[in-house]
Amino acid sequence: MILEIADIRILAGQQAAFEEAIERGLKTVATQAQGMRGYKVNRCVESPERYVLQIFWDTLEDHTVAFRQGPLFPQWRAIVGPFFANPPHVEHFTLVTKSPEA
Repeated sequence: MILEIADIRILAGQQAAFEEAIERGLKTVATQAQGMRGYKVNRCVESPERYVLQIFWDTLEDHTVAFRQGPLFPQWRAIVGPFFANPPHVEHFTLVTKSPEA
């Protein structure tokens, strides 16, 4: 399994609208993507315009090829993109270890 982490900075004062949009985009668009297994969104306490989006994928290619180069990505960006202060920083991770509760 691959963990995508997107560090997102949004325009000031747009938190409520962005949170509605990202939830809608995840539930209506991203969850249709091949290999997408789940997601989490967290807002930064110290910098309330900063969010971390975590999406769990079966493979790297499910995100980088099937989703990013497919028809769902433009739909996703149309929903969340207007809130971005700059393009999100995105990286991919594999699990090394975890606690029993996680």
